[in-house]
Amino acid sequence: MTYADAFSADYFTARNRFREAATALGAKLEAHPIESRAPNGEPLTIDVAILGAANARRIAIVSSGLHGVEGFFGSAVQLAWMTGDLNARTLPLDTAVVLMHALNPYGFAWRRRCNEDNADLNRNFLLPGEEYRGSPPRYAQLDRFFNPPSPPTTGEPFRLKAIALLLRYGLTSLKETLPVGQYDFPQGLFFGGHQPSQTQEILATHLSRWIGSAKRVLHLDLHTGLGQRGTYKLLLGESTPPNRIDWFMRQFGEDVVEVSQPGGTSYRTRGSLGGWCRARFSGDRYDFALAEFGTYPLLTVLAALRAENRAHWWAKPDSRVWERSKRRLVEAFAPADIRWREMAVSQALELVDRALFASSDS
Repeated sequence: MTYADAFSADYFTARNRFREAATALGAKLEAHPIESRAPNGEPLTIDVAILGAANARRIAIVSSGLHGVEGFFGSAVQLAWMTGDLNARTLPLDTAVVLMHALNPYGFAWRRRCNEDNADLNRNFLLPGEEYRGSPPRYAQLDRFFNPPSPPTTGEPFRLKAIALLLRYGLTSLKETLPVGQYDFPQGLFFGGHQPSQTQEILATHLSRWIGSAKRVLHLDLHTGLGQRGTYKLLLGESTPPNRIDWFMRQFGEDVVEVSQPGGTSYRTRGSLGGWCRARFSGDRYDFALAEFGTYPLLTVLAALRAENRAHWWAKPDSRVWERSKRRLVEAFAPADIRWREMAVSQALELVDRALFASSDS
C-alpha cells in the first residue's frame, strides 16, 4: 500500500480500515459513540486503539480529525503507521501508543470542519472558569462578509474583497480577529460553542485512564490547511513552558517548531485542545504539539471554509451547490494530488517515529 492509498473515500471507510488494522496488531480497541448521526442515519463514534506495553512509562498519543474534514489526512497517517514497518511490533519496551481516530466524527462524516453544533472543537476546550461567550473586538464588523446569510455563488469576487480587507486591516490584525475563536455568532466561522462538546466530555472521562501512570506523555494532534504546501510545523501553545519548547526544538528541529505568535504560521486561540490537556495534568508531564501540514494558500482555504459554511446553512442538502462546497472543502484540507499525499504522510510518519523514540529528558 502506498501512502496515497491510505486515504479513504469517507468516514466509514476510514473507520473500518482503522479498526481492522488495529485489530491485526492486537490493539485494545474502544468505540465511544456520539449522539449525532451520519448523513444516512448511521451511528458515529470516536475510536481509540491502544498498543504497546501495559503500564508504560511513556505514552505517545496521535489524534486525528479534531477538525472533521482534516480527518481524511490524519486517518491516513494512522493507518499508514499501523500497516507499515514502524508500528507496535517495534515500539520501545517502555512505550505505548494511543491512537485517537476521528475526534470529530460528525465533521468527518458530513465533510465539515466543525461539529454538529457548528463548533470548532479547537475553540471548544475552555478551561474551568472560562465562559462560552465573547468575541474578538472586530469580529462583528467582519461577520457579514465572512458569514453572509445566503448560499455560495460561483461569480462572487471573494478574493478581491478579501484582499481589500487585508489591505485595510493587515494580515496580523485579521489573524487575531477571525480564527481566534468566537462565542457570539453560532452560525459563523470559528464558533467555539455554548457548552462543552461531546468530544470534550469523552476525553474528560477517559483520557486519564488511557494515560494511566505514565511519567511522560507526548501528544501529536494532526491537522492540515495552514502553512506552505509540502511543509509542516509543530505548533506549540503559548502556555508551553520554556524548557519544553527547548526540548521540542532539540528533538524535532528548530526549523519546524513554532510557538503561537503574531506573524507566524499559527495564531493565538481560545479553547484549544492542547491547553486543556496540559491543564489537566500537573507539572511538565504532558507535552502537546499541533502538527500542521500546509495545503493551499490561506485565502484559498478560507474561501472553501466560507463557502461550505454558507452552503450548510443556506443551500438545500444534496443540491449541486451543497455538494460542490463539500468537495471544495475536502480538497482544501486533503488535496487529491498524489505527490502531496505521499509527501505529507511520509513527513507525518517521520514525525511519529521521532516522537516514539524521543528522549525523555527535560
